Amino acid sequence: MLLYHGSNVLGLDVLEPRLADHDRPYVYMTTIDTVAALYLCNAVEKPYYWFPYGFDESGKVPVYHELYPNALREVSEGISGCIYVVDANEDQYIPFKDIPCARLGTTPVEVIDRFIVDDAYAFLQDYIMQGKLKVSRYEDKTATQLAFWYKMVADTMREKNMLKTPECSYARFVREKMPMAWEMLEH
Repeated sequence: MLLYHGSNVLGLDVLEPRLADHDRPYVYMTTIDTVAALYLCNAVEKPYYWFPYGFDESGKVPVYHELYPNALREVSEGISGCIYVVDANEDQYIPFKDIPCARLGTTPVEVIDRFIVDDAYAFLQDYIMQGKLKVSRYEDKTATQLAFWYKMVADTMREKNMLKTPECSYARFVREKMPMAWEMLEH
């Protein structure tokens, strides 16, 4: 199966499982190249992640959700990296339960092709023009929609007990960009 992996590291010939925020090391891959491109743009420092996307009504086109003004431009402009392509066997990955297009590589996988991305924002703009990506803009969201998203962010922070780690990259990011979500966490 052809799978894609977005990375800020260039020159890889083999993708090795790495420990992230799951119980064991994985290679994070996807069946959709657009989704791999979104993973070039993490707004927070590891080990935390910020990728607010979902899918349109068809379930096929990724939608990036801006939860503060100019979010997509801010996280992606000037970011470079590579989208790696692998041809993985079924015994090299498992499905990821929460994201239907995601696969968790359990063994090293050989790279068969790559796309160098000089500027992720420009790259994503091309995907938008091709209809391969949609953006739900901050300014188009209602107060109710934003409150829904901010509650999800606050719930995630509550699960990770971030009131006790207010200086971690994720908590700082939320306080700066989405103060309402932080207020929901505190209350």
